[in-house]
Amino acid sequence: MNNSVKKRSVKSGIPAGSLIHIGEKKVSRVKISLINYDAEQYREESVRDVAQCFEYKDSKALTWISIDGIHETEIFKKIGDCFGVHPLILEDILNTEQRPKVEDFSDYVYIVLKLADFDENNIKKIIFEQVSIIFGRHYLISIQEKPLNIYEPVRQRLKNNIGNIRKYGTDYLAYTLIDTIIDNYFYVLEKTGERFETIENKLIISPSQKLLKSIYNLKRDVLYLRKSVWPLREVISRLERD
Repeated sequence: MNNSVKKRSVKSGIPAGSLIHIGEKKVSRVKISLINYDAEQYREESVRDVAQCFEYKDSKALTWISIDGIHETEIFKKIGDCFGVHPLILEDILNTEQRPKVEDFSDYVYIVLKLADFDENNIKKIIFEQVSIIFGRHYLISIQEKPLNIYEPVRQRLKNNIGNIRKYGTDYLAYTLIDTIIDNYFYVLEKTGERFETIENKLIISPSQKLLKSIYNLKRDVLYLRKSVWPLREVISRLERD
């Protein structure tokens, strides 16, 4: 049985909106961090219980709640209850097979997209992480399968009050996170282009069975990149329109 069939069978016969993690468990325990800020102040803390974040829901300052890991479903049930997130959206967050999309509700916006990066243990292997973003008027919740180092420059901009990021709302923070993820696509594409050139040179000099496998792996990565990037165009277009 292949992976896609296994994933479908997990939810077979279960009511819509049931909170079940579908995907690989990529961290041993879920890590939650919180940043509360405005133009004048900045506060950052690690959170043991997601309920500690709820006091910031109606804060006049803006709050960024970052969640690394999605396998502890009870955390997302609490988030749904506090912030009024629809159970079907929570279901989507826990299913790592989602396509990039955006859904605009009356009091919050939900965005899901894919981060492309290289495996830290194998620079030639492209990996894809699902990232979900929910933002309302005074809060933004980013949810990723594991910690993302690419967000660190955004945190530093907030901490050091660089540019306009602390002057604008959560929509600007969402834009900044999306922009960071898209920028990383260019890095991945650049390195993938270099792999093309390397394989091409080796193929001319000394064709081998090993090179055929490398070509197959590269083709698979490029196809998945296209699958992730193409629907992202519609996400960005809809955000621009709405």
